[in-house]
Amino acid sequence: ACAPFRRLSLCNRNLVKMDTNNYSKAKHDLLAEVCLAAKFEGESIKTHYTPHEQTNRDTKSQLCTVLARSFADIGDIIRGKDLYLGNKKKMKKIEKKKKENKLKEYFEKIYNSLESSIKSQYDDEANNFFQLREDWWEANRKEVWKALTCDDDKKLRDASYFRATCIDRNERGQSQATKQCRCDKDK
Repeated sequence: ACAPFRRLSLCNRNLVKMDTNNYSKAKHDLLAEVCLAAKFEGESIKTHYTPHEQTNRDTKSQLCTVLARSFADIGDIIRGKDLYLGNKKKMKKIEKKKKENKLKEYFEKIYNSLESSIKSQYDDEANNFFQLREDWWEANRKEVWKALTCDDDKKLRDASYFRATCIDRNERGQSQATKQCRCDKDK
């Protein structure tokens, strides 16, 4: 399987270059590196999407959808569910293994820094740390979404989804994510 175009810059930027030598910093460094990769990914998508939007005026809401798909890709990569296989010019198995090993190293460092009472929740004979990866993603996904939808250049100021995706401020019903593809309470 080939990676969608939206994945190329994400996987070739920070996720390969992460430093895993200092386990006490691993948890925070992982979040910083993933957020930085997400920010670059969001900027790349917004930049390439803008010319498409100019010729397809009725696609305003689709920018949020493209960002959401990229966000799902990031989550899959972090959780070890769907790793990018690598550039066609390089050996795919080596690229995949390199990224997989880098993430395993990060999660091993995080695992080793946990208290023993918590470690038992994440025991994994194969040292894939899938449950720890799931929990890390769940705890940090909001920050990654904020990084992906960072709007310093104001390209997302009017971006919204085509349907309701949020719980409204009063938590009584659904509302539409408007401005930066974010729910009102997350802006």
